[in-house]
Amino acid sequence: MSATAKQTSNKRRLLLASDRADQSSELADILSSVGEVNTVVTADIPTAPSGLSGVVVDINLRSAESVQTVRKKLQSDAYSQMPRLFVLADALHHASMQAWALGATDTISRPLEPAAILQRIRAAFPDSQSYDSTDRGKTLNRGVEAAHAIFVKMFEKLPAGGTLTFEEVQQAETRIMKAIKHSSLREWLTAVGCHHADSYRHCLFVTGYAVAFAQHLGMREDDQRRLTRAALLHDVGKAFIPVAILDKPGKLTDEEMAEIRRHPQLGHDALAAQGDFPPEMLDVVLHHHEMLDGSGYPNGLVNSQISDIVRLTTLVDIYTALVEKRAYRLPFTHSRAFSIMESMGARLDQQLLQAFRPVAFASY
Repeated sequence: MSATAKQTSNKRRLLLASDRADQSSELADILSSVGEVNTVVTADIPTAPSGLSGVVVDINLRSAESVQTVRKKLQSDAYSQMPRLFVLADALHHASMQAWALGATDTISRPLEPAAILQRIRAAFPDSQSYDSTDRGKTLNRGVEAAHAIFVKMFEKLPAGGTLTFEEVQQAETRIMKAIKHSSLREWLTAVGCHHADSYRHCLFVTGYAVAFAQHLGMREDDQRRLTRAALLHDVGKAFIPVAILDKPGKLTDEEMAEIRRHPQLGHDALAAQGDFPPEMLDVVLHHHEMLDGSGYPNGLVNSQISDIVRLTTLVDIYTALVEKRAYRLPFTHSRAFSIMESMGARLDQQLLQAFRPVAFASY
């Protein structure tokens, strides 16, 4: 095959589904620089697509008719493993929720920024004639392996005087985000549950839920990365707590509980000593057990003193702990875990908890 022919066969083929009066011409022009673009009205989305790299959907997500049409078109098996990027007209929560409910694997928002869009397209859609779902398992395993490598450094190397750099965390987060985006949260949790245990497994679960939640909310990629880092690092302080306490099958004594409660400060100090972790990450490590009503630890922070990224990490951490099997109890069902968190009332950000509901209940 000639170089020209090979280049042509490997070019992305994108379907742009639009219900806009201008047929999303500005977006089509941007997309054409990275692939062949076929623009159709939503009613003409093919039920049996062939050779597509992915679908870009630009519709009015407040239109029940448009939403229903797209839902019917994309529910076929042919689209189930295909990347789907939705365009949001604004940053309103309703729009992002609707997009993820329709199976979005990523979102972009207006006003359109060509450079940012092309970066997302290259990341979301493979540069080949069609989406190769056989790569999903490899991508998933690479993501789990990348996270596991970070936890080896956290739980084994740091206590022994080793190092963990911010750059290493950044490299891992890329593989983790890609793994969950191109497989699913459920597959991530299954892979982690089969191969890892105890503190590693908890952190891997928290990371999976955090990444899925960030993608579900339609966060910009840099914000998704921030939350991924937070989830990866939040429990680093447990590396300095005796395993006998962490894995104790019965109720902890007051002294043991006091030791456990040292882990946020220990983790904060360990990462601060590395010298290159940003203040935001240190904030998460130190404060992920704070509660909005001031009942948390170690500093008893309240409401506005607790950052958004800490609130998100705390919520995912608590939910994960409830649905995990522990040495001293069986796991709670997802429904029961969610109910327990609702009953926590003002201790948690209840609006954020409700936004997390679709992620929690899609994981089983």
